[in-house]
Amino acid sequence: MFAVFAAEPNPDDPIASLTVGERPEPEVPDGFIAVSVRAASLNMHDLWTLRGVGIKPEQFPMILGCDGAGVTEDGTEVVLHSVITSPGWVGDETLDPKRTLLTEKHQGTLAETVVVPARNVLPKPAGLSFAEAACMGTAWLTAYRMLFTQSGLRPGQTILVQGASGGVSTALIQLGTAAGFRVWVTGRSEEKRALAEGLGAHATFASGERLPERVDGVFETVGKATWAHSMRAVKPGGVIVVSGSTSGPDPSADLQRLFFLQLRVIGSTMGTRDELADLLRFCETTGVRPTIGAELPMADAEQGFRDMLDGATAGKIVFTR
Repeated sequence: MFAVFAAEPNPDDPIASLTVGERPEPEVPDGFIAVSVRAASLNMHDLWTLRGVGIKPEQFPMILGCDGAGVTEDGTEVVLHSVITSPGWVGDETLDPKRTLLTEKHQGTLAETVVVPARNVLPKPAGLSFAEAACMGTAWLTAYRMLFTQSGLRPGQTILVQGASGGVSTALIQLGTAAGFRVWVTGRSEEKRALAEGLGAHATFASGERLPERVDGVFETVGKATWAHSMRAVKPGGVIVVSGSTSGPDPSADLQRLFFLQLRVIGSTMGTRDELADLLRFCETTGVRPTIGAELPMADAEQGFRDMLDGATAGKIVFTR
């Protein structure tokens, strides 16, 4: 079958191991289900897979793609939940120490067919296109959990989203404004800040710029490059919710500010199947839809990967077939 896969790990030149070609048809074990993929979105996790992060060398070749949407054999249109738990796990999937994602142990969604546990498919709302639905399972689910499960914030409060154009950031802007938060955003360029304003941000600022007032919560996916600003931006008793560190994982902790201002720093990883179901209902009810920066055929996957590697994104990159 046709697939986009990582042939081998390449830490220094990840695109060099990106391969578009044929892979064997997958087997469907008991308890699993085959989904004919209609659309799959690109995530930073796919670049980490190409680099060999979080995956053993003997697991290559690995089909890429953490999330997607498609059709089951009986014609049901579905959205994929990419967090796969260990056998017998009960409760929050993100807390399972043996959990895995598609592309880590199981082959991913950038292919004609993907095979996942039966519990990892959810009905696709009729109002969402396959391309829109393919954005939900990783970036949008991550943003939903950060905002509604982990932050403890309330509509009407002010939040700061660090970074204006990535998949999680654009989802936070859209979800936050739809839910009644006052949303402020930082961006490295006028173009990225304009994108955030077009998505509904109430105010935008240059990266590191002093804010008019401190905010109730900061949402971090950048890490080292923005951490000092995040610590300065949040008001006493406020919260910083962290789900990534794309610029590096080793910021200064600034412990004195942390304890003196009684700040909360909360980690957040992906989301649960129930949260994905709630997210789909939220989008169906409110009319919120993900911003798709580029929609490309899977055969042109290299262009999408290069754009993500270069930071040339304006929303989600989606591959269709």
